[in-house]
Amino acid sequence: MATVIAMAFLVFALGASLSNAQGGPLREAVKRMDALNKSLQSLKADVRMEKLNAQLGETDTTSGTTSYLPKTSKRVMYARIDWTKPVEEHVVIIGDGYKLYRPRLGQVIVGKVNKVGQDAKVPGNALAFMSMSKEQLEANYTVNYIGQEAVAGSQTWHLELVPKTKTSYKTAELWVDSNGMPIQAKVIEQNNDTTTVLLSNVQQNVSINANDFNLVLPKGVKQIQG
Repeated sequence: MATVIAMAFLVFALGASLSNAQGGPLREAVKRMDALNKSLQSLKADVRMEKLNAQLGETDTTSGTTSYLPKTSKRVMYARIDWTKPVEEHVVIIGDGYKLYRPRLGQVIVGKVNKVGQDAKVPGNALAFMSMSKEQLEANYTVNYIGQEAVAGSQTWHLELVPKTKTSYKTAELWVDSNGMPIQAKVIEQNNDTTTVLLSNVQQNVSINANDFNLVLPKGVKQIQG
C-alpha cells in the first residue's frame, strides 16, 4: 500500500509503466491493470495482512478495512487501514509519511513508510511502490509472468517484480484478477521474511475525501518517532 495493499496498491502505479511488456498473458494483465489505473478514483476494501518470520516460522495475521485515494497531479497518495483483529490499531499514510495509532497503549507512532520495522502494522516496502513514478518502476524492476492461480475464489495472473539493483527485499509478487484488480501482493525480504496482503469485498470509485484520513486522537496520546 501490501497493501500491498494493502500491498496490492502498488500496481495502481504499475500498469502504464509496463505497457511494452512482451508475452500474451503478461501483456493482457498489464493492459487491464493500465485500464484500471486510469479509471480508479478511490477504493475501499477488507484487508488481511500476514507477516511471516522465516527464522521462527511464525506468522502474525491482522485483518481490518482499508481506504485509498491514488496519487494525482494535485495531491499525494492517501491510504488508511483500520485494523480490528487481533487488536484495534489505525494506520494513515499520506505521501511517504505514516501515523500508527495504538489506542490500547495510548500512543501514536509517526515516521516514514520506507523505515517501518517488521513488527509494525504498516505494509512498509509494499506501499513504497505507490509513491514511485512509472519511470522509476520501469527503470528499477524486471517483471515476470509466473502463471494463472486461484486466489480467494478468483482466477488471477501471478506476476513477479525483481529489483534491478539491491534493495532491502528480494522480490515482490502480485496476483491480478480478470478486471485488472490486484487482489493480493507479497514482498519477500532479504532475510526471507514475507508480508502478504489480500484485498476482498473491493469497492471502486466510492465517495472518499481527504478528511476521511484524519486520525482523531484523544487528549494525552503520546507521540513517538518511528
